[in-house]
Amino acid sequence: MQKVLFSLLFIFTVSLTAQEVTWLSWDEAYTLSKSDKNPKKIFVDVYTDWCGWCKKMDKDTFQNPEVAAYMKANFYMVKLDAEGKEDITYNGKNFKFVPQGRRGYHEFAAALLQGKMSYPTVVFLDENFGMLSPVPGYQKVEPFMQIARYFGENIYKEKDWKSYAGIGK
Repeated sequence: MQKVLFSLLFIFTVSLTAQEVTWLSWDEAYTLSKSDKNPKKIFVDVYTDWCGWCKKMDKDTFQNPEVAAYMKANFYMVKLDAEGKEDITYNGKNFKFVPQGRRGYHEFAAALLQGKMSYPTVVFLDENFGMLSPVPGYQKVEPFMQIARYFGENIYKEKDWKSYAGIGK
């Protein structure tokens, strides 16, 4: 009996940890959203290759089974390199890489981050690609889940962030 319980617990744990985020390109998320009868909101992780906190957030937050499952169910998840060289076309406008100094930046990342180029920054968009909010900085699992639920469950439509998060009480 103990072996059976241990086996079931092991299988449950493996299946829970096997949940992974499916990252999409911007074009893939856009196409899915436009073709889906019940489109999801869009989540954009804006990162750079050299950003240590971006890598830490990938490992600690996005690979968490609870985060991965929730995000997969509620969002199309886009990984956007803020220094990517590929053109992105959105709403009839072509966004390009702009060389600047040693690195440069992508115009689309600058537009999503409203010119505040800090990494990591995650961006929440509604089903129609309207800006809900950019959220700068490294987020641990619990604070991230609170933010994700705020947008994912449309709480933002009924409560402001301070009331929802219990800030200022």
